[in-house]
Amino acid sequence: MLNKHAQFNYTVDYVGNEQQPVLIIDNFLDKPELLIDYCCQYGQFTTADAMYPGVRKSAPDFYMHALYEHLRPVLHQVFSLQDEKVKSIETSYSMVVTPPSQLKPMQSMPHVDSFNMTELASIYFLCGKEKGGTSLYRHRNTGFEYITAERLQAYSASMNESTKNKSMPKQYMNGSNDFFEQIASYSANFNRFIMYRCTSLHSGNIAKDFDFDPDPRKGRLTLNTLVGCF
Repeated sequence: MLNKHAQFNYTVDYVGNEQQPVLIIDNFLDKPELLIDYCCQYGQFTTADAMYPGVRKSAPDFYMHALYEHLRPVLHQVFSLQDEKVKSIETSYSMVVTPPSQLKPMQSMPHVDSFNMTELASIYFLCGKEKGGTSLYRHRNTGFEYITAERLQAYSASMNESTKNKSMPKQYMNGSNDFFEQIASYSANFNRFIMYRCTSLHSGNIAKDFDFDPDPRKGRLTLNTLVGCF
């Protein structure tokens, strides 16, 4: 199993008006380069789902095991995650490679990964801060910083109304715009792990001069994880 880094440390931010927790771990694993080597040697990237603007491939089981084993007490403390509530852990290598001109409307705005407040999402950076990080957002019209099933109808109605006469710009989020306000941002420090609730509005920071390099050793390589819960 991958060991924790000798300088492993974490902090917790409570973000925005709605004080949603974000776990930030710097110096997560002892030898993160092994995960890059594995990515380059095994499997093939394929086009991701409709939401993610890039490609994905399966991550090794040893990463998933290390993640959960090292972080169980932290996840319990920060997110009140109980072992018996976990139904699945899905992890994949991910790379943003889609140019702005090819983005779907939903890929140009912050999103959520689930409407279940107990489910968690994380991004583990295997690239440097020059590749951009990730940010959390507030929807300006509703003030929502997270979207649950109970909020979805109001949020969708507001978005539909506000985009009738002014569409979302066909570009990546990288800061605030007319529709969303950035309320927290975390740079892509190598070996940094960020986790938040799946319901939090979030998006990667992709600058206008981003190079979209598909080489895992040079591009925006991350490991993305979803913790599904009952």
